[in-house]
Amino acid sequence: MPSPLCHFEFMSDRPGQAKDFYAHVFGWTYDDESMPGYTLVRPGVEPNGAIFKKPDDAPGPCLNVYFLVDDIDATLAKVKEKGGTVIVPTTEIPSVGWFAMITDLDGITIGLFKAMT
Repeated sequence: MPSPLCHFEFMSDRPGQAKDFYAHVFGWTYDDESMPGYTLVRPGVEPNGAIFKKPDDAPGPCLNVYFLVDDIDATLAKVKEKGGTVIVPTTEIPSVGWFAMITDLDGITIGLFKAMT
């Protein structure tokens, strides 16, 4: 199966201002109720995304992207085989699925996602 882009996240120091900015620039709408503290972005087409407050221990604001995979653990094994780094192991998102975060050989961070079926 191909691994398409399936989700994006803006990790922001100022999520309220980020939401206002992207609503103005792109016309995005938001769902603040489904996951408190994690605003779901409804851009009108797939993929959907989110905006949330950057954790204090995170190095800086950033854009995270997630790619859909059939098997996160098998994908993480491939990442390690090729010299990548697992920075967040497989983690459950209750009632949604699982995610993990990796860095590639250049240190670029990306996420992996597997939906619950």
